[in-house]
Amino acid sequence: MNTELRHNSLFIVISNGDSGSIPRVNVRIGKPVAKFLLGIVVGVVVAVVIGVIALFAIASLRSRPAEIASGSTLVVHLSGELPERAPVEFPLEAFGQRAPLTMQEVWLLLRKAAVDQRIKAVVIEPDGLAIGWGKMQELHYDFEQFRKSGKPLYAYLKSPGTKEYYVSTAASKVYIGPDDMLNLKGVRFELMYFKDTLDKLGVKVDVEHAGKYKDYGDMFTRTNMSPETREVLSSIIDRLYGDLIKTIGVSRKKSANEIQDAIDNGPLLSPQVASRGLVDGLCYEDQMYGKLKAALKDDVRKVSERDYIHGDKTDAILSSKQHIGFVVAQGEILRGEPGSSDSSSNIESESFTRLLDKVADNSDLKGVIVRIDSPGGEVFASDAIWRSMNELARKKPVVISMSDTAASGGYYMAMNGSPIVAYAGTLTGSIGVVFGKPDLHGLYDKLGITKDGLSRGRFAAIDSDYAPLDPGERDKLREGIDDNYKVFLHKVAQSRKRTVDQIEPVAQGRVWLGDQAKDVGLVDEIGGIDRAIEMVKQKASIPAGDAVTLVAYPGRRSLLEILFSQSNEASVEEQAMAAVKVRSGGVLPPLLRVPQVRAWLRGGYLSVSPWSLTVR
Repeated sequence: MNTELRHNSLFIVISNGDSGSIPRVNVRIGKPVAKFLLGIVVGVVVAVVIGVIALFAIASLRSRPAEIASGSTLVVHLSGELPERAPVEFPLEAFGQRAPLTMQEVWLLLRKAAVDQRIKAVVIEPDGLAIGWGKMQELHYDFEQFRKSGKPLYAYLKSPGTKEYYVSTAASKVYIGPDDMLNLKGVRFELMYFKDTLDKLGVKVDVEHAGKYKDYGDMFTRTNMSPETREVLSSIIDRLYGDLIKTIGVSRKKSANEIQDAIDNGPLLSPQVASRGLVDGLCYEDQMYGKLKAALKDDVRKVSERDYIHGDKTDAILSSKQHIGFVVAQGEILRGEPGSSDSSSNIESESFTRLLDKVADNSDLKGVIVRIDSPGGEVFASDAIWRSMNELARKKPVVISMSDTAASGGYYMAMNGSPIVAYAGTLTGSIGVVFGKPDLHGLYDKLGITKDGLSRGRFAAIDSDYAPLDPGERDKLREGIDDNYKVFLHKVAQSRKRTVDQIEPVAQGRVWLGDQAKDVGLVDEIGGIDRAIEMVKQKASIPAGDAVTLVAYPGRRSLLEILFSQSNEASVEEQAMAAVKVRSGGVLPPLLRVPQVRAWLRGGYLSVSPWSLTVR
């Protein structure tokens, strides 16, 4: 028996159910109440949207171009990552939480400041940089170029490490606090291996690779460096250590022996730093500005890097009708639909090829610089991008500019026959292919999990995580890996105008530094953004003395633009997570690099650098 109570639109139904059972009470909401609740939800949503729009409006009002006063001193704060691709701008940036400068923006603001009559000096304050050796070399060079303007360039250091000190030695004056420390103690490489951990978990990883130096899978199958890995890393660490000593020595006018002795005795306390002549004085920050005031014979009027680059009248300083595209390819190379991963920190083949097509069809661009900062990724995604890169080179004069890393798939995509310029410290090459498949049978046993199944087809279970590869499956995988490697070699040989037999000895998955790569014919020039501009101007028949305007692709976008965008790019959540990652400077350990693990789990061939170089 049911008893129904009605009160407006709220229904309470009491059911006795079967004999002896506990009565059940069901509450049903009628239409008027449902409409009321729906109205509340809609109201909350509208209020949130209005709040977001208001926040952006306030931010917009607060972020109007700053007025740059005559006699200003540009203060450049460099911290965390200096990405190649601009991260998403949040409205809170107008209240002090600002996105980091990109490398192209640092280059631009220093070129502007050098010729801007309103800027009388520049002060650089590096702190907690999370960049690689190539970017270190670019910054050092950019500061040296600024000094040619004759304007003072001061650097103030706060507990600096190797990176901060390296880039600051290009300044005309370098200062550190009287009770501080210079953490300069040399170069060290460490690789992490997980075999013993995986053994304890009952996990095995089958790895196949083409190229004896293609040691990406070693982290899962070994407990230490292979002889090939040790050979490559020894050659790289010697070059980087030599560059560290030479760059500091030349900048500080010290001999190599003096710099090596300082490093061997590091970290150094401030008095020790000063006594060795590694800085120009010990003082607090306000005292450093006092010294600058005396040198300028005028008050120091500070303007921040962000206010300056977006300040009034600065756009006209280096403006030109000659436009060059500056296309950034940053992150690991992935396939799949756009937005299926964090597209602001990875290179998704579909969205990136569309971007290249857009650039190729832009008649306003006289030429294109493709700036690559990528360790590679999935083979088929790299190949799709390679195709679009070749189409771009067919329509426009193109020059490749390599940043910290352009290895494996990052090198593959550059093989469109265009000139390649890299830094001496760029990690490049790694021409090879690797495949890995986890066998989780032992882990399942430990967890009490069993699998049972059926299959039809000789290789239907080749990607099963419940069994290792049998000899036939391994041969099948070798067939695919070897074929991909041959294609890679052929495309490199064709692009570099050499034979496969000439390329194969310098391939084998080996990672080279930029200057080594030039010696073996894998890159054309050693240099950075300036050299790339010179080269693309020459290809585009633009007179050497003419100024050009770099047009960034993709450009910097705000969260508001993403919210109201109808594109298929990454979601707001993904873009936000990318921005948080940029700000945190966090780097995941190799085992947790999701793109590679995901690719291997779904049976993907990888053309990825075997390791990454993090300068601390």
